[in-house]
Amino acid sequence: MTMLGVGHDVVDVRAFEEQLEAPGSHMRALFSARELRQARLRAEQKHDGQAVHLAGRWAAKESVIKAWCEALGTATSPYTLDDTPWAAIEVLSEADGCPRIVLGGDVESRLRKSVGAHVFSDAEPEPDLHWFVSISHDGGIASAVVMLCAQ
Repeated sequence: MTMLGVGHDVVDVRAFEEQLEAPGSHMRALFSARELRQARLRAEQKHDGQAVHLAGRWAAKESVIKAWCEALGTATSPYTLDDTPWAAIEVLSEADGCPRIVLGGDVESRLRKSVGAHVFSDAEPEPDLHWFVSISHDGGIASAVVMLCAQ
């Protein structure tokens, strides 16, 4: 397995919660219905706020884009700030609570095309890409590290 890129992001939970709760905020639209449901259920289980769990997922989403950009090196970024399909970059929990990255819509095919064209030759088959993600929060900080690897 070859590491293509790594991304890391840190989120201030209190500031993130203020953005979530601000009148007219569209922050929740950056998450899929599955992400919102899982964060709500996790908050109920842990007896804490939903914001801390969404902040961790937000850090992971940012880290996905950073790892993807690193994999592309000097190539053009896959998205601009205005057109990144945040809700289609899902950070979901497995049954055991471990996070995983799920790319929806055309995001997965765009990833494969951009990374495949940049990293692999035309003679090679399409790469088998894997995401590795770790999310943590302590005090008022949520953090995530994401690695994009090819096999």
